[in-house]
Amino acid sequence: MPRPRHEARRTIRVILEEVRLNKADLSTALRELRQASGLPAKAVARSAVMSQSKLSKIENGHLAPSLTDVERILTALEVSEEVKAEFIKVARVAATEATAWRLYRRLGSHKKQLQIQAVEAQTAVIRLFQCSLIPGLLQTPEYVRAVLGRRNLTPDETTRTVGARLERQSVLYDSGKSFHFVITEPVLWWRILPAAMLASQLDRLVSISRLSNVRIGVVPLASRQTDFPGTPFCIFDERLVTVETPHAEVVTTEPRDIATYAAKFNGFAAVAIYGDEMRRHIERARDELLTGQETV
Repeated sequence: MPRPRHEARRTIRVILEEVRLNKADLSTALRELRQASGLPAKAVARSAVMSQSKLSKIENGHLAPSLTDVERILTALEVSEEVKAEFIKVARVAATEATAWRLYRRLGSHKKQLQIQAVEAQTAVIRLFQCSLIPGLLQTPEYVRAVLGRRNLTPDETTRTVGARLERQSVLYDSGKSFHFVITEPVLWWRILPAAMLASQLDRLVSISRLSNVRIGVVPLASRQTDFPGTPFCIFDERLVTVETPHAEVVTTEPRDIATYAAKFNGFAAVAIYGDEMRRHIERARDELLTGQETV
């Protein structure tokens, strides 16, 4: 049974003070905060887009919560922005973390898509730099399957993950959000699909680029560069950056790190081409793909 509202507020103040004074770790504080709310663990886990088992491990100190985990749990608990800010400060102590891709596969790749979807839902401005593949939010179903085909997933998990990724793409049509994609030109040519299917993927880029809240830039190989692509990364507002490395996803919430990635993004965006020039560039690549197919 939920506690009386005045008692819940008193308990939250006590929990916050213990966290501030380092008398309670974050996991314990999250557990006590949920108990103070009167909400069952099952309901909180569902709203936080995680399994009840994972929430239990976090609350009992068997699994260190990421900043994203903390933010989702606090959102599920419907705490005030003041309380959320205090807990986020504590979570920032361990601001950078890495999760191996094999762990995501073990948990279920489709669940990873749901986690990303939850972060995207809480973000107003998304900036994504991609130097390896077409960004997930812009991929056709065939392209998604080609990417997942390199990850040794079962047919069932592949189907579920494809569906989850395509469902994520509906966020592009939320006019309250802004998207800025910067991709390097080699991404357009990466032959992970037959030419005709890759041409359809390029057509999708052109189509999505016409949405009023979506900006797509292509960095031509011919443009003079002052930086190196490195690895793909995504900036969520000014609060979180995810970086894709070959073995893991790195997440940082450290302001100085975020500023570093923002500067890198802005550098490539400055030499990218946009609008009609970008669309003509992509259409030429598409036509060349199809012409090459016809002459084979």
